[in-house]
Formats: sequence, structure tokens, C-alpha cells
Amino acid sequence: MGRSAPVFQALLVFLTIIETQWSSVSGMYCADMASTVYRPHSVTITEFGAVGDGVTLNTKAFQNAIFYLNSFADKGGAQLFVPAGRWLTGGFSLISHLTLSLDKDAVIIGSPHSSDWPVIDPLPSYGRGRELPGGRHQSLIFGSHLTDVIITGANGTIDGQGAIWWDWFYNNTLNYTRPHLVELMYSTNVVISNLTFKNSPFWNIHPVYCSQVIVEHITILAPLNSPNTDGINPDSSTNVCISHCYVRNGDDVVVIKSGWDEYGISFAQPSSNISISNITGETGGGAGIAIGSEMSGGISEVRAEGIRIVNSLHGIRIKTAPGRGGYVRNVYIADVSMHNVSMAIRINGNYGEHPDNNYDKNALPIISNITIENVVGVDVGVAGILEGIEGDNFSSICISNVSLSVRSRHPWNCSLIQGYSNSVTPESCEQLRTDCEETSICYDGGSSLAVGSRASIHNKPSANILLNSLLQLVSL
Repeated sequence: MGRSAPVFQALLVFLTIIETQWSSVSGMYCADMASTVYRPHSVTITEFGAVGDGVTLNTKAFQNAIFYLNSFADKGGAQLFVPAGRWLTGGFSLISHLTLSLDKDAVIIGSPHSSDWPVIDPLPSYGRGRELPGGRHQSLIFGSHLTDVIITGANGTIDGQGAIWWDWFYNNTLNYTRPHLVELMYSTNVVISNLTFKNSPFWNIHPVYCSQVIVEHITILAPLNSPNTDGINPDSSTNVCISHCYVRNGDDVVVIKSGWDEYGISFAQPSSNISISNITGETGGGAGIAIGSEMSGGISEVRAEGIRIVNSLHGIRIKTAPGRGGYVRNVYIADVSMHNVSMAIRINGNYGEHPDNNYDKNALPIISNITIENVVGVDVGVAGILEGIEGDNFSSICISNVSLSVRSRHPWNCSLIQGYSNSVTPESCEQLRTDCEETSICYDGGSSLAVGSRASIHNKPSANILLNSLLQLVSL
């Protein structure tokens, strides 16, 4: 273990040097969006009676402030400023053309009483609460059918005080599905930036049925054993850009979803045009980059680059099951470093439960055009387990320029998949032995600019050469 730390530090330096050449391609989904907007009207939450002592419940103050600011929606919008202090509140809803801005020493604290978190209808693409039948608790900060919404600050904090919710989950005493910290539904032009999220009861940031979403410069923190504290979850959303975030939590760092079984199939709203870049993550029970398992509306056109995963269960993971239907295709993941990860790459065709017994067992997902390249890893348990579904082989799984220092004597286990590989160490499984440089089937990112840039990437030192050189260096 004494050798691993300097090796990983060197890998981080390497990744910084080869900072992704496709950032312009990935960012094009959100290129027309501004991360800051001037608001001609501004108020402070204290003007509405809020008290930042960590004890006084300020739900009414937030509600009244936002109700007042609604009168400026057609006059250039408005800002609600939260100054230094500890601002206890239950759930509240945002409006269009609003900036919620936190001082660097401001902490919005979720109430420990479930009655302060309203119960709302289940998502139509899920058919029920994700944990329990029926409704679900509204997120701490919520909005629906909005446009031009910014949640930001000078690294102020939003703390869900999730420990009590985790206890209710483990003790099976929940009445409804746990709430997220932020959920925006049916909304466009959304920016969430420069904040720290802590101790979410459930998922942290959940844009669902949204388009034009930027999540950047975010820190997300929760205990590594906290249940289902996913970091950033774009769900049935398009044109989403996630960048420069640090996540340390109990479940997936970034995970893309699109509805659950027959409800997701019927709602038929996919997630597409998702850009993920410059993410550092550590997770106790999830993956650095994940897709699914709720993917019944379809997921496509995903680019993830510049990903650093440490001390985690999985590096990259795709999850699905019979009954999901839908598809996952055109996924490109590159420039990934891993350190002390139990399993580098996992594709699982039989994962997760179903919302009810009405799902169609014959609704098989289509998994194709998945490219993973330029990956280095130190102190990795298993290189990969890639498992499709009987009668539903996952196809065009392409892995190249991957070098992993693996502990297991059986680094790969593959079944019911088809694909290609090139420059993979340890040698990939038999189903991927065809050289991906000899076929045009492998997905390259989906744009002419990406194709043009790809050759320069392959001219760089391979992951295998880099890893061997670094191991020799630290052994001197």
C-alpha cells in the first residue's frame, strides 16, 4: 500500500497533463446557457422573519419570500439571498426567474421532523415511490414547470440531516419514500453551482423531465455507509452538463436514469445528451459513473471524461434487468483513473427489483455501443464482470487502452456480451478479443469533432506503458 499513493498521485498528474481534448464537444449540450444571470431585484431571507439560529423553523419565511419575489418574474427576475447562519426549514418550492444564493457561511438545514416535508404524488415514470408504494416526500428544495432557475452560493451548504431518515430506512419505519435535497421537475435552464450538499435523506440532486441543466463546482458529502445517497441523478432529462464536482457518499457518484419498468416504458421520456467531466468521487456502495438500473425510457448520447474514482466499490457500472425494456446506447467514457476500487467495470443484466408484478418479463433492454477507453487503475480487485441477459446479448461493448493493476487471479468474467478490445491489461475476456481498431462498430462519441480528435489521443502514451513506467519509478 505504501507504493499505491505515489503511483496514484502520478496518475492524477498525468490526467491533468492530458486534460480532455473533447471538452468543447461535451460542453456543446449546454453551450448556450449562462451559469450566472443578473437579477435586478433582491431580498434577504431575514426580511421575512427568518432566524438563523439552527432552532427556529423558517419554512414560512422561505415560502413568503418566494411568494413576494414572484411579482418580479416578468421584470427581470429576482434573487433570494441567505446570509450567514443556520437556517432550519422544511420543504419549500422555487419559482421561475429566481436565483437562490447562499453566503459562504450560510447553512440551510432540513427539519428532522417528517411532517415538515410534504408528501407528493409519485413520478409518472416510476408509478410509485421508489422505496414504498404510494406517494413520496417532497425534496427540501423543489420546483416544477419552471424556467431560468439558479441555486448557487459562495460554497454555502445545504444539509439534509439525513441520519434520522437513514435510521427510519434501516428500521423499516418509513411511511413514504425518502426525500431528495433538490428535485426539479419539467424545468428548463437550470443551474446548480458552487454549493456543498451534506447528509441527504435520499438522492442529492435530481433533475427529472428537465432540459438545459448545468451542475458544476458542487461538493456532495455523506457517510460512506449511508443508504442510497446518490450524488447527481439526471433522470429522463436532456442536455445536462455536470462538471468539476467532488462527491463522497454511500451510493453512485453520478447516475443516469429514465424511469422504471412498465411506467418508464409508457412515459417514454429518455435521458440523452449528458456530459460528465472532471469528477472526483469516493463511494461506499456504488459506482463512480453509473447508468440505471431504472432506464426504461432509454438512455443515449452520454459522454463522461476526466473521472477519478478512489476507495470505491465500482468504477463504471451499467445496471438493468429483464422487464426494464428501454435501451442504453451511444455511451462514451474516457480518461478515467481508479485507486483501490473493488471492481473497475461492471455490466449487470439482472439487477434490481420491480415496482410491482405487472411488469413485462419479456421487455428486454437493448445495451449497445458502449465505449470505455483510456483507463488506468492501481490496487483494483477485479478488472470487470460483464453479464448480459439470456436471449439478449449486449453488443458493441468496446474497451481500449485500459491498464489495471489487479489483485484477482481471475480478472475478467464475461457472459452473453459481444464486443471488441485493444491494448487491455490484464487481457480482456474472450468475448472481447476482436481488435476494436479493426472495426468501425465501436462508438467514438458521436460527432465529427470527436472523430477528428480521437487520433491524437491514440498517439499519446498508452495506459499500459504509463502504468508500467510509474510502477518501475516508485520501486526504485
